[in-house]
Amino acid sequence: DDWQKFANLRAFYAFMYGHPGKKLLFMGGEFGQTNEWDHEAGLDWHLLEMGPYHKGLQRLVQDLNGLYRTQPALAQVDFSPEGFQWIDCDDWDGGVVSFLRRGRDPEDFLVFVCNFTPVVRRGYRLGVPRGGFYQERINTDAAIYGGSNVGNAGNVLAEPIPVHGRPHSLRLTLPPLATLVLR
Repeated sequence: DDWQKFANLRAFYAFMYGHPGKKLLFMGGEFGQTNEWDHEAGLDWHLLEMGPYHKGLQRLVQDLNGLYRTQPALAQVDFSPEGFQWIDCDDWDGGVVSFLRRGRDPEDFLVFVCNFTPVVRRGYRLGVPRGGFYQERINTDAAIYGGSNVGNAGNVLAEPIPVHGRPHSLRLTLPPLATLVLR
């Protein structure tokens, strides 16, 4: 259905923005144009008036671009191994992958958590490098993006419970078919 199609696309876009390398969207991709781009026709801008999904996707791409411009961890050491670290890429049963993006300053990092299943995962334990509050900078399931608004109320406190080889961990609610970006 449309909800799952757009949820998958939103999760993928945030996953793509988190991965190293330059970003590329074809014309119309920023709002989920359903027809293939045609150089002899204009974009299907009317889709933005047809419900929350296209407009929500456009807002997400706008926010991802803003995050990309303002967070050094997404571009400073883009082509260096120091800029990317897996947290957990082995949760095949849960359909969850997680990783860190770092800037030149190793304390400047973002946490990406992707739940590629339509199941809400409550109490999901994820290892992080340090304690303190982690703010949800992007939740692709937020209502403003056309999602179901499942999340962590904006932030979560890291506890001194080691997981994934890291000294602290977060106890998260992972929205369905969604990516979280935490700082």
